[in-house]
Amino acid sequence: MKSRRTEFPARPKILTVLHQELSSPGRVGQILVASGFDLDIRRPPLGDSLPETLENHAGAVVFGGPMSANDPDEFVKRETDWLAVPLGENKPFLGICLGAQMLVNHLGGKVGGREDGKVEIGWYPLRPTDAGREIFDWPDMVYHFHREGFSLPSGATLLASGEHYENQAIRYGDNAWGVQFHAELTRAMMHRWVVRGAQRFELPGAQVGRDHLEGRMLWDVRLRAWLGEFLERIFGAADPRQAVTRARKA
Repeated sequence: MKSRRTEFPARPKILTVLHQELSSPGRVGQILVASGFDLDIRRPPLGDSLPETLENHAGAVVFGGPMSANDPDEFVKRETDWLAVPLGENKPFLGICLGAQMLVNHLGGKVGGREDGKVEIGWYPLRPTDAGREIFDWPDMVYHFHREGFSLPSGATLLASGEHYENQAIRYGDNAWGVQFHAELTRAMMHRWVVRGAQRFELPGAQVGRDHLEGRMLWDVRLRAWLGEFLERIFGAADPRQAVTRARKA
């Protein structure tokens, strides 16, 4: 007698775009997997292609990186142009730091640093706008690691602002979102960033490494909880049994 093999439906995929060989999707990846998604990880700087359609994906996340959205590298232009795919198909899209800046460039906005050279590297206050408050209960402090910010493109809605870089979180249309800050860092990731990025702590406005780690103890619980709510708002849950409260354990 032949045994019956139980077949499970394929888990929906989230296109996950990273920009370095050892980069990780961190807590974003953990929460999405806990919510029932699989990650289709691509690294364009290392030669990975991006799909011509997101027909077989539930959405996309483009993460940050050490490069600028204004760099002349071929992959930067290719990736920025590729954003026409999620926008045209109205698929859920999240851009984080560099990913958000690519979105802004694609939409005709501007990306650049402040004239005084001030950066946001460390923990800084976040102020939700009225439009942002209608959607989320935002954290008071968020973690940054950037030297450039972005303008508000035509047609985009500002959801949260900051002191040094005004535009911190935006929404475009129904399904495209961009955030300047980093909620995805695990503890191990933050330790790596503090060690490998220590030379940037001398830039104007940057905080020293111990402030990064001490700030995590003070403000990360709220940031992590917000991230779970944020991702559920954008992508939903592939498995309805997976609640955001469960994803928060990531």
